[in-house]
Amino acid sequence: MHWHPRRISPCPTALLKRAAALICLLASSAALLAEPPKAVSTLQDLMRVQQSVGEVLPMARKALVALSTHDGAASGVIVSPEGLVLTAAHVVSDSKKHPAPGMRVRVYFDDGKQTMGTALGMDVATDAAMIQLDGTRKDWPFVELRRPQNPVLPGDWCFALGHPGGYDDKRGDVLRVGKIIKTMPNGLQSDCVLMGGDSGGPLFDLEGSLVGIHSQIWEGRDQNVHVSLAPFLRSWDIMKESEVVREWAQGSGGWLGIATRQSTSGAIEVADVADKSPAARAGLRSGDTLVSLDRRPVKTQSQFSAAIRARPAGDSVVLLVRNRSGDRIVTIKLAPRPEE
Repeated sequence: MHWHPRRISPCPTALLKRAAALICLLASSAALLAEPPKAVSTLQDLMRVQQSVGEVLPMARKALVALSTHDGAASGVIVSPEGLVLTAAHVVSDSKKHPAPGMRVRVYFDDGKQTMGTALGMDVATDAAMIQLDGTRKDWPFVELRRPQNPVLPGDWCFALGHPGGYDDKRGDVLRVGKIIKTMPNGLQSDCVLMGGDSGGPLFDLEGSLVGIHSQIWEGRDQNVHVSLAPFLRSWDIMKESEVVREWAQGSGGWLGIATRQSTSGAIEVADVADKSPAARAGLRSGDTLVSLDRRPVKTQSQFSAAIRARPAGDSVVLLVRNRSGDRIVTIKLAPRPEE
């Protein structure tokens, strides 16, 4: 979906300090009081959620880290005693959004201590990345990375941790409680309230299992996107070797089959259409302007690309396309991503 999946970009550290402080006080209760996907029937239900989060929060909090890059603030989570950190790929890309294995990152812990880390490999298609903390220490606080025996489902409770606005020793990290809205092949959507600087932070289920990494903020509070563990587990060794995975094989997500460009006026145009692709079958042509996706304005190329990647094969998207002949609405069923 391509409505500003404002990739929870590493934000300038000072930009969100004040807002993040308010979030610290209000976000948890706001998330609980807002209407979830499944109505909460009793106060006892909320008390059980609070108890569950309280039991697993201490370890989750110790494994959470704040990250500082040349682009601003972000978050991550340690998943091994050797100091392997999972985060979002756009966190460790350069200012032109090019993957940058080897990038140096400053890392802050919950007690205010700092160290440095190095970006390893990443999957730019799903926004998954790894960082290795410096040194030979093998007793870093961490959360165990494991395949959930019971995968999360829409309606399941979850909680998000992060450092919106960057590390703040007076405020600390920020907890948001919510529910899973949607599951996708490589991602999850939740209604946890997220802000700039949360990018790369962890999403947990109520048993304390890591289930996702924060990736994108959408316009609706119920449409925050998190990378699932699938991309990490699927290419673990490759990413640890500092390689950049640009495409997954068959079935990695929906495929439309177009390349885009941004015109001098700021409009997003179709630059090229792949032969025999869903876009070609729907009649899209080079030069067409993409006005909206699923009735939401299309503003940037990265926004549009990320929105399509977040949709599984078989989903249909509704495009408002403009050209010299006028405007037309096109419904296109996404195909599996091709091998090449």
